[in-house]
Amino acid sequence: MAFTLGSIVFVTIVVGGLGSLWGALVASLLIGWMTTFAASYNVEMATILQAIGFTEPEVLSDSSFQDLWSLTLPQIGPILPYLLMVLILVFRPQGLLGKRES
Repeated sequence: MAFTLGSIVFVTIVVGGLGSLWGALVASLLIGWMTTFAASYNVEMATILQAIGFTEPEVLSDSSFQDLWSLTLPQIGPILPYLLMVLILVFRPQGLLGKRES
C-alpha cells in the first residue's frame, strides 16, 4: 500500500508542478476523477480505438495487438495517472501550474 501511495503522490506532484500547492490540488482532483471514471465506466478498448479511427482486424489472433482489443477501461484505470504524467512531461514539463525557471 505504501509503495502505491508513494508513487501516486509522486505523480501528483509532477503533474501539478514542483513547488505548486495549487497545482498539486488540481492534479490530485484530476487523477482522482480519472481513476474513478475509469473504474465505473465499463467500455472496451475496441470501442475507443474504433472511435478514434482504428479498424479492428478481421482475424484477431493474427494481430500483434490482440490483447489490446479485449481490454476494458477498468483494467487500464490504474495506469492512467502514469500516462497522464508522461503526457504532461512531454507537452508541459513544468507541470500544470508550475512556473518555468529562467
